[in-house]
Amino acid sequence: MTEKRFEEDLLADCRNGDREAFESLYADHQKRVFSVALNFFGGHRELAEDVTQQVFLKILSKIGEFQGRSEFTTWLYRITVNACLDEQRKTRRFLSLENVFGFFGTKKTQDEKVLRKEIGGEIRQAVAKLKPKFRLPILLKYVEGLSYQEIAEILDCSAGTVASRLNRGHRMLADRLGHLKSEIK
Repeated sequence: MTEKRFEEDLLADCRNGDREAFESLYADHQKRVFSVALNFFGGHRELAEDVTQQVFLKILSKIGEFQGRSEFTTWLYRITVNACLDEQRKTRRFLSLENVFGFFGTKKTQDEKVLRKEIGGEIRQAVAKLKPKFRLPILLKYVEGLSYQEIAEILDCSAGTVASRLNRGHRMLADRLGHLKSEIK
């Protein structure tokens, strides 16, 4: 059985009220929802957990509305993005992003680790200060690894708009982080 067919059957079982099917759906997709929320809220685990819970409660109540015109993950990301934006509106504050850009590689000296952590913090703060319309495409592209077309479907805009928002976001980040050029090797 193909993965797509398995997911279609799983969604059909969820629509029919099968609790085990919904638990399986949750197990398959919880990490990606949590990842988007965690990065959106700057590593604030409690908010990310709350949003993740809200997303799956919404999916449970709205699963019958999913028509299959797009991939399930596109619908899932759209609900996740909306839940993040709704939660942000409720809290009316911007939180710094955590773990958006990690630095991996060979073993580093203690000084290099401290410097990388400081640079990472500056990058997270710069991304956190972007308006959501620029921050979300950056998160979906670089954290979730989605294509322009997938991001467009999630954000309900064209791929050209995604490209434009990414370009503008990159330029804003370059302006805010230009002083780091000599630090990054």
